Amino acid sequence: MKRFIAVTLLLGGIIVSLSAQKTITRFGVVDMNRIIAMYTDQAAIKAFNEKRDRVQAEIERQNQELRELNARLAEARGKRNNSGQVNALEAEIQAKTQAAKDYIDTMRAEMERDREQLNEKMNMTQINNAIRIVAEAEGCSMVLSREGGTVLWNSPTVDITAKVIQRLTGRQ
Repeated sequence: MKRFIAVTLLLGGIIVSLSAQKTITRFGVVDMNRIIAMYTDQAAIKAFNEKRDRVQAEIERQNQELRELNARLAEARGKRNNSGQVNALEAEIQAKTQAAKDYIDTMRAEMERDREQLNEKMNMTQINNAIRIVAEAEGCSMVLSREGGTVLWNSPTVDITAKVIQRLTGRQ
């Protein structure tokens, strides 16, 4: 009888332990910079970042030029009999604003294309698949990036989106 009670308690403890393990969420952390450094062409990444910085500097230069023109326009509007200068400045501001908008649109499309090409070189699909396989093998529910805590992979079991939507729409 004592043996039966001991076995029952042992089995009950194992069952409780196993069910408790199912509710524990394990996190993994990945240093994407190390992975990318080992896995990709650093020259391509450096060139992309330099281009991004050049584009940002040019946008800032254009914005500064527009701020200066607007200040000159405000000054010209404050003076009498300056309608010719006001009209000229307004036309210049309009032209430079359109040129800046066109530059931004062009560079945004070009940078997006460059980013996609860089991602192809890095083969992000292969990196993401490796993260998923290792996470599942290690029993992780979620993998975070060390740089900023971005979720790189998560098990569908931790996704509560549908429940949040139900709560918000009143369909509890």
